[in-house]
Amino acid sequence: MATIQLRGLSLLGVHGVLPEEQQRAQPFEVDIDLTVDISKAAATDALEDTIDYGEITTMVARVVNDESYALIEKLATRIGEVCRTDPRVTGVVVTVKKMRPPVPEHLEYSAVRVEM
Repeated sequence: MATIQLRGLSLLGVHGVLPEEQQRAQPFEVDIDLTVDISKAAATDALEDTIDYGEITTMVARVVNDESYALIEKLATRIGEVCRTDPRVTGVVVTVKKMRPPVPEHLEYSAVRVEM
């Protein structure tokens, strides 16, 4: 088994509890760890024997861009569900960072990490 890491996927999405968060897209950053058996890909050196990073990032972008949730907990879980649709993925860790969340103090980001 191995971990394929995808880091710093920057996307815009409409997610949040406050009315202003539900009306305009905000920046999010997504990190993903995929647990995958890479033994076949390591032997064949063929893309079709492993996870296509482009396909994963496209699926994740669709979730963040096209779906809308009040909580980043739900968003992170939904991203994990999408990543697990590939039967070669036996585990996933998703971290969703909401950049510059609307709080009174300066906060770089708030984040939720889910393991599935």
